[in-house]
Amino acid sequence: MKKYLAEFLGTFWLVLGGCGSAVIAAAYTETSIVGSDPETQFAFSSGIGVLGVALAFGLTVLSMAYAVGHISGGHFNPAVSFGLFAAKRFPGSQLLPYIVAQVVGAIVAGLVLNIIAHGQPNFVISPNDSNPLATNGYGLHSPDGYNLFACLITEVLMTFMFLIIILGSTDRLAPQGFAPIPIGLGLTLIHLISIPVTNTSVNPARSTGVALFAGPELIVQLWLFWFAPILGAVLAGFVYATLMEEPIVKNISE
Repeated sequence: MKKYLAEFLGTFWLVLGGCGSAVIAAAYTETSIVGSDPETQFAFSSGIGVLGVALAFGLTVLSMAYAVGHISGGHFNPAVSFGLFAAKRFPGSQLLPYIVAQVVGAIVAGLVLNIIAHGQPNFVISPNDSNPLATNGYGLHSPDGYNLFACLITEVLMTFMFLIIILGSTDRLAPQGFAPIPIGLGLTLIHLISIPVTNTSVNPARSTGVALFAGPELIVQLWLFWFAPILGAVLAGFVYATLMEEPIVKNISE
């Protein structure tokens, strides 16, 4: 049960911290005026923007990997669990309970975020918004209107690279104790690349946790954000285990 609780808490924090930064702080509209001359003064917004959201997602994984990664392995993502299983580093018997814990943690975080966001009088969830409640989507629900094929390729490739980073940094030959750093920074980079395309999933639980509170238009697109990340993760697990991982050489004493 400790493992499942760790996965619940890690995924909860990922969704609350990452999606929360997007919903609450990314486009924070309070502005400050600089300068006293009306002809030269300018205003700037205090919102954290895409860079801040990308960092928030990376920091959630970094912080929880150090906090509870030693308990559960720090997956916080069904795609990661599938990728580690494909790489023969995770038992298939644990897939379902891990995924259940991750999805439940994401849904609870989505509920909490929904409650907090509605505490602002002007906050509304509209089906006409491209990404209400930091949801993922394609077509009309892609931040920049990318089509289904572009979003599919993006999610498969970004998750593939995320798992390569995870598998490489946790390899027995890699420096020990530092894996959360490249994993967190890798997730940050992934968000910087793909937020305009899909609002970045690479995590079926993260997508599900907020979509359930954003309306049926987003729920019907969830299939992509389960299929593509898991496909990318499984491909990465197979590639790493087959082509990149050094075999264990056993010494046979005569």
